[in-house]
Amino acid sequence: MKALQAYLFRQGMIPLLAILGGLAGVAILTQGLNQLDLIVDQRQSTLAFLWVTLLSMPQLISLIMPLAVFFAVAYAVNRMHTESEIAVAFAAGVSPWQIVSPILKLAALAGIAHLAVNVLIQPASYREMRETVHAMRTDFAASLVRAGEFTTPADGLTFYAREVGAGGVLRDLFIDDRRNAQRPTTYTARTGVIVSAGGAPAVVMREGQIQQPKPDGAIDLLDFDQYTLELGAFVSAEDEYILKPSDRFLAELFYPDRTYYYDQRNADRFLAEGHHRLSSPLLDPALALIALAGLLAGDFSRRGYGRRIAIAAGSALIVRIFALGIQAACVDQPSLNPLQYIFPIAVCGVALWMLSAPRRGARKPARASALSMAR
Repeated sequence: MKALQAYLFRQGMIPLLAILGGLAGVAILTQGLNQLDLIVDQRQSTLAFLWVTLLSMPQLISLIMPLAVFFAVAYAVNRMHTESEIAVAFAAGVSPWQIVSPILKLAALAGIAHLAVNVLIQPASYREMRETVHAMRTDFAASLVRAGEFTTPADGLTFYAREVGAGGVLRDLFIDDRRNAQRPTTYTARTGVIVSAGGAPAVVMREGQIQQPKPDGAIDLLDFDQYTLELGAFVSAEDEYILKPSDRFLAELFYPDRTYYYDQRNADRFLAEGHHRLSSPLLDPALALIALAGLLAGDFSRRGYGRRIAIAAGSALIVRIFALGIQAACVDQPSLNPLQYIFPIAVCGVALWMLSAPRRGARKPARASALSMAR
């Protein structure tokens, strides 16, 4: 009997890994398209793009894991039905629960892995991704300077450098600052370099000139040997480094820093995210039981189980969407957070009841009925 259960476990494990890999590949491709601006706008390397995309994998795996478990179980059980393996097992005296138990063990292992991803791997990887992307997007040397091109990193600011030499030295530099329409300023310099001054980017220009028009139409000229233009004001507020709910560990979600305005404002969102991290692994056995109930509950069918699979797939999709809806509702109504645990447990209960319910019209003993199906 242990050999049979090990065989059933493998029949579910192999398609689970294959389906999870396929769905993860599609999800990564979609996520990668969102990060293309790192190459196009920020001029980062392909390696940096791949690293950021790889860091987004844990959350994608967490999102698709329950559906991957469902499809793997449905595929494995349907294949065993098609090849009469389940009918032969019943004929040999195997009970339905002896077939269900290895599949549930697989779903439980998937749930444990899912929980580990949610609690440990996802926040660590997303925090690293947030730091990496923030560093890329605030890298003025990459976003501001394009040799031989005029760029506009902010409204009213035009930047040009003929070439970028060794060590990031800018040659034949031109900066036109028209943020103040009443007093536009133009900077020209023979050389310049972008540095960090007090944590903010700045351009240190050498051998240049500052030009400012006067109200009477004349131009003020000021020659300088060295001049520093701070660019901190051009850093967008949205580029500020903030740990979002997906970047935080459980302790930071359940016990945010109430003295910090962002944490205080989003405390309910953090709470909903924390409960979602703990409750979403319950969807793995819930969707596995939906697949088992769809294919094992009810009478045997010689004409296949396409209709049952379609109904089970629709039910699994509704359950997954409804679980996400509950999480969204908990952001506005924290008292609903217990539903994030109650809902998947209730789905498991309904599916178990369907599996234990007697088959309609089953007047023959299970062994005789299974033998007739095997023939």
